[in-house]
Amino acid sequence: MGFVFDIQAAKQQSALGKYNQQVANRNAVVKEQEAEAIKKQTEFDIVKFDQQFEQLTGETKVATLKSGVELSGSALNILRYNAEQAEIQKDVMEYNSQVAQSQKIEQANFARIQGVIAKREGRIAALGSYARAGESLLRTGQATGMIGGW
Repeated sequence: MGFVFDIQAAKQQSALGKYNQQVANRNAVVKEQEAEAIKKQTEFDIVKFDQQFEQLTGETKVATLKSGVELSGSALNILRYNAEQAEIQKDVMEYNSQVAQSQKIEQANFARIQGVIAKREGRIAALGSYARAGESLLRTGQATGMIGGW
């Protein structure tokens, strides 16, 4: 009667493998959502950065003109330099965002791979249990004279 338990164990091992794969797939979806959230946050941050930069640039222009200095020469060079630095800062923000997004996508891919492995491990364990059930049936059959002793 041990084969009954082996068959039940095989079913449970198979189900556990499928469950573990589902968990890994869910984890993958979460990582993909995190990548999308990083992308949207970066878009928001860049818009906010642009607004703050425009405000600062406007304040600087007003302060410069109020002081009686023309927007030429050094003052214009400073504004141009600040604009260049702002573009560099936005490029850095985009790059860092893309790196973080790529890492999340890679983590999602790895989670899916782990899920496939978990499912296969469940199948292998189930096959082992089925093999033990078969061996148990053979031993039972031989002991009762039903196999090999006719």
